[in-house]
Amino acid sequence: MAASTQPRPLGWRVRSRDQRTILFISDLLVAYVALAISLFIWSLRDQWGPTFFSERVNPNLWFYFLPLIWIALMGEMYDPHRAKNIRKTVIGISLAFLAGLIVYALVYLVAPKGSLPRWGVVNFLVFSSLLTLAWRLTYIRIFTHQSFLRRVLVVGAGQAGCAFAQVYKSLRPSPFNLIGYIDDDPTKTGKNIEEFPILAGSKCLSDLIEKEAVSDLVIAITGKMNSETFQCILDAQERGVDVIPMPLMYEELLRRVPIQHLESEWLVRSFVNEARVNGFYEILKRFIDIVVSSIGMLVYLIIYPFIALAILSESGFPVLYKQIRSGKSGKPFSIYKFRTMRQDAEKDGQARPASKHDPRITRVGNFLRKTHLDEMPNSWNVLRGEMSIVGPRAERPELIEAFQKVVPFYRARLLVKPGITGWAQVNYGYTETAVESMTKLEYDLFYIKSRNLLMDFSIIFRTVGQVLGLRGR
Repeated sequence: MAASTQPRPLGWRVRSRDQRTILFISDLLVAYVALAISLFIWSLRDQWGPTFFSERVNPNLWFYFLPLIWIALMGEMYDPHRAKNIRKTVIGISLAFLAGLIVYALVYLVAPKGSLPRWGVVNFLVFSSLLTLAWRLTYIRIFTHQSFLRRVLVVGAGQAGCAFAQVYKSLRPSPFNLIGYIDDDPTKTGKNIEEFPILAGSKCLSDLIEKEAVSDLVIAITGKMNSETFQCILDAQERGVDVIPMPLMYEELLRRVPIQHLESEWLVRSFVNEARVNGFYEILKRFIDIVVSSIGMLVYLIIYPFIALAILSESGFPVLYKQIRSGKSGKPFSIYKFRTMRQDAEKDGQARPASKHDPRITRVGNFLRKTHLDEMPNSWNVLRGEMSIVGPRAERPELIEAFQKVVPFYRARLLVKPGITGWAQVNYGYTETAVESMTKLEYDLFYIKSRNLLMDFSIIFRTVGQVLGLRGR
């Protein structure tokens, strides 16, 4: 085995979940700095004196919530892999700036004359964009440097190990250095998996850890593990090496559950146990559902005449359509939405999901879908307790019946209430094939397994960002 020529990692390592926290807190601090700068410039512009306490520099309370709105506009940039890509970072910040500018311009035009500042918000958006870009470029420079990357060795060169290599190669920039594999099958030693070498058997694990400065072991053994390999892994853990099962590392990298690489008993042994949440979370979630859906119903009543007129002028009646969907535990309920497709969308009576460029979608319907306005009537279902604000998409019983025949664990998404928005909705687009449905289910199961109030708020913020940026799915 040749000696490694790559830089050795420093003593501290930051995982993806910690990087998300760093990004969120730092962006929020940067946004409040931009707010302070905009207030200072605002005071100078009208010659009120460079002070925040001037009686005339007295913006409304909503002005101080601009940093939170900026975070919502940046919602999709809290994926650590997206955040390490310079091109996606520049595009993401530019879109957030443009979305904020357009929305404020529209609000400014319809607001009473003199009720809103002309330059305060614009200054905030400009400085938020510039300061966030400067911080994000610094973040990229630090967290993509070889010295800060973890060094990972995979135990097991079978199907799960091969899938892990494919996931690793799909991520750019690389989240860590994949050193290679070890496997106790002597016929595999010296071969490659997706260009990564199978270095040796588990007996050489200790030497490899020392030689290659390994920081993490990913366990990709799906069958029975022999006692010698198990002991070598325990020894490595005692030396400070992080030991992570392949499914957990898959979840950390993609924020999805790898359903193709899980055994059937996982659903009972692991998923069902981890999917349980405490009663306090359920109470708070229901409270949030009631508050948000009440606001949603008010908005729905206000916008209904305008949307109804747009739908009628393009394609006639009906304005709303009703469908049966499956709720928690498969319990059916009626859902109402603004009609976004032609009246003959399913003239053959065959249920089929919408596709990305579905010709059945009208022009008004396309706008309603991008802004999620078509789902405003769902607020009534949330108030009734049939749905939640955040959860898996409410699906039709006949489609569930079809998907569960080809997608493992599909009915597991019925363990929670469906939602108006959700983890799969903000991360993945339309599904047209069983493989795409499987990927979307992986996001749904990750949410069910990991859900908490912070994650719910994150999904809501990202949805707001998609709505303002017309990126609804």
